[in-house]
Amino acid sequence: MAETSNAQHVLKSQANWDALYFYQKSDVIYQLAFAFCERFIHLYKDRTRDQVIQAARSCKQNIVEGLADGVASTEMQLKLLNVARASLKELREDFEDYIKSRHLQFFVSGEPRYADMLDYCRYHNRLSDYEPFFAQWTDEQMCNYAITLCHFIDRMMMSFLKKLEQEFITEGGIKERMHRARTGYRQQQDERLKQLEVELPRLKQSLAEAQAEAAKWKAAFEDLKQRALKMYYEKEEEIKRLKELLGEEKL
Repeated sequence: MAETSNAQHVLKSQANWDALYFYQKSDVIYQLAFAFCERFIHLYKDRTRDQVIQAARSCKQNIVEGLADGVASTEMQLKLLNVARASLKELREDFEDYIKSRHLQFFVSGEPRYADMLDYCRYHNRLSDYEPFFAQWTDEQMCNYAITLCHFIDRMMMSFLKKLEQEFITEGGIKERMHRARTGYRQQQDERLKQLEVELPRLKQSLAEAQAEAAKWKAAFEDLKQRALKMYYEKEEEIKRLKELLGEEKL
């Protein structure tokens, strides 16, 4: 069991990213960004379109790649998740620039629409919660919801990164885990070898005693056998002699 435990400790468990809220929200933000560009940014006249879509995609895809790489490399996981955060910040900046350049309004604290938006983004994570609104929201609404989602994703990812950072501090990276696992395995083998070396003389002594006891019982058996045979032949000879005497008396 200890050997299996060491082997498993080298590779970390695969994270189920689809169950993580920040990944679910990153899927929403990608689809929202795509729908936003389809509706409000010209396909050929504005290069921002490709940048927005690629930034949103980069955020989502780097989360997946980072969590997958985390099985072997915490360092690579940290780097890729931070790349995802950087893409997220770029995306948020694009949405903010859109609002500023079109002279639209940011939803601000104290407004009913801000409170409603904040509650909705806080408690809803799945694409199915947002997709019905993609064709209904104005560009101003889509931008504000996108910016709010970006803030939530960023905070969630920072909490996740701090957790990974602590794991890296306490457990180290893949090379350190490999070294610990290999060293632990060798220590187990050394301890087993020492245990066997201690047990071997005792086993040899027990074997010698068993062989001596067996030899003693074998000798006793042979003696009993010989005495039994001797008694048998003596009785057989006596029976033969008695039969002969009885035969002579009849004559």
